[in-house]
Amino acid sequence: MAKFKVLLSETARKQLAEIEAKDKGRVRRGLLQLETDPYRPRPGADIKKLVGADPPLYRLRVGDWRALFFIDGREVKVTSVRRREHAYD
Repeated sequence: MAKFKVLLSETARKQLAEIEAKDKGRVRRGLLQLETDPYRPRPGADIKKLVGADPPLYRLRVGDWRALFFIDGREVKVTSVRRREHAYD
């Protein structure tokens, strides 16, 4: 199966840079899991399609962190990386 390309928005890059080192590695590993299959949840990639979003929006859960993304062809575009309590504002 062909891989997907994971792209981070400027906002997502800044948010990722502000995460503590111990969590940053886990979040990055989770984002790399999206290259294989950004649709299917599995160990290491807790993915869920969000209801009511157009275009379809997905979230990746990594501990207390949430990465929100959408899929455009073979590209996974990450729009934000935030703590759970602020992810859906």
